[in-house]
Amino acid sequence: MSISPGFTSAEIRAYVFEYHQQPYGAKMAWLRQQPISSSTMRRWIKAVFDGELDRGLIPREGSGMTSTPRQKREAVARSLTAQQEAHDAEVAALNDRIRSLEASNSALGKAIGLLHVLNVEEPGETPTENKPPRS
Repeated sequence: MSISPGFTSAEIRAYVFEYHQQPYGAKMAWLRQQPISSSTMRRWIKAVFDGELDRGLIPREGSGMTSTPRQKREAVARSLTAQQEAHDAEVAALNDRIRSLEASNSALGKAIGLLHVLNVEEPGETPTENKPPRS
């Protein structure tokens, strides 16, 4: 269940983390380029850090004392972004390894095919019939 129609929980989480990765003073400019309002972003931030986004729960209290501090939010966002970047790098390395193994597999297949061609017995000369001489 999503807290905003048209957005999945993963998309909401990605928007919130990308918002927190923006440098100081650039967040509002970045937010104006997105298809969401600042009030929607505030609600999403509360759901991601203080509520349970996957269940669609948003904390009811609006006081600053009950919410997660900005430094902790940014640290969590940086940590998750770093994990995602490490995951993406690992996926890229594994994809490169797969391409390398597929190329070597193809080369080995061609080499085996050539060996089979070379090992096939070629037809020899036509045998001559040795007929006994007529007497």
